Amino acid sequence: MANPWTGEVAVTLDGERHVAKLTLGALAELEVGLGTGTLIELVERFEAGRFSTRDVLMLIVAGLRGGGWKGTAGDLLNVEIGGGPVSAARVAAELLARAFTVPEGQ
Repeated sequence: MANPWTGEVAVTLDGERHVAKLTLGALAELEVGLGTGTLIELVERFEAGRFSTRDVLMLIVAGLRGGGWKGTAGDLLNVEIGGGPVSAARVAAELLARAFTVPEGQ
């Protein structure tokens, strides 16, 4: 089960539940994968609703890898993400939000 207090988000791939989390290492990998721009620019794109499918894919891969998954972006091209593209975008946005906000009461 995903623990939102530790930044975790649940994502289902081909019917199997995984935990995704943007650790510092996952964020560094994400930044390299984006090639250009910064994580702040990525956050701004999500806040403005101007994100791309590549942004969503890169965030999910980074989050899954932060959660211990050993796959690659290529592996996600051949799986069914539970809830489809809308759910994938929601997972990506939640990963960003949980990585850069402090839970209330902390």
